Amino acid sequence: MNQNPTSNLEKSLLYIRNLNNCPPSYLNDPGRKDFFEVVWLKNEDPLHGISDPALGIKGDWIYLIPPYRVHQLNKAGKNGELISFKRSMLEEEDKDFLLDLFRIFNVQGEFSCLRLDDASSKELGEIYHIIETEYNRESNSFVMLKALLKVFLLKLITVKEHEFTNHDIHQKRLYEFLMLLEGNFQTVTNIDFYAGKLGISSKRLNQILKEKLNKTGTQIIHDRIILEAKRKIIHSDVTIKEIAYDLGFTDRPYFSRFFKKQTGETPEEFQKKAKAHIESKFNTLV
Repeated sequence: MNQNPTSNLEKSLLYIRNLNNCPPSYLNDPGRKDFFEVVWLKNEDPLHGISDPALGIKGDWIYLIPPYRVHQLNKAGKNGELISFKRSMLEEEDKDFLLDLFRIFNVQGEFSCLRLDDASSKELGEIYHIIETEYNRESNSFVMLKALLKVFLLKLITVKEHEFTNHDIHQKRLYEFLMLLEGNFQTVTNIDFYAGKLGISSKRLNQILKEKLNKTGTQIIHDRIILEAKRKIIHSDVTIKEIAYDLGFTDRPYFSRFFKKQTGETPEEFQKKAKAHIESKFNTLV
């Protein structure tokens, strides 16, 4: 298990640091895009706008940031902990666990945030301490770290368990659809393809997605394309024309029209706004 703070993240599966001791080599590493991030702020103000003023006070906040996100923690310096891990740290055969995890990480969106009460903070702190101790051992155990990480994530899921219901066949199909989407969204935008892979009709798949996510399959596919486009615009040096081709668009004008229809702004307007935000606001989520 690679722990070198200056190492290339491509060689790591798990990365744990105190936020005050998080080196620029991690914060600036493009490999971060492949990691799930748990950013645990301790006795800090939230990093995003809170609609309820009563919640906008110092406390323990956990940001769950999925891979391929647009939002980034721009700068360390906050009090708290960071756990980053690749999907290969997870048990792929445990689909119920993965579905719950992907939902709390808001894999189809940007990030989610949990406000922890004192009891939850204490329990998570005890689990984190065991993980950190094992992680820092010179000859740590991958099997043990994988098991401990799952315990930590299961605890996060229980914090939000009131949002979950018993898994049914539709939730399993939702999970399978999301996994298919991750591997195909850049080349296949036809909902019939995904329905065929799942062995159900397009109409039935749309009914399930509408029930579970309140969106049609086409809307979810478009959301995923836009999310990837935003990530590429912010975190890569390629041109917007190249991004359009990478995402399967035949020309840049078509891509620009699609982007504006979905977001209300052109790719160039989004790029300019994102750059200005990153330059002017620190310790925030973009």
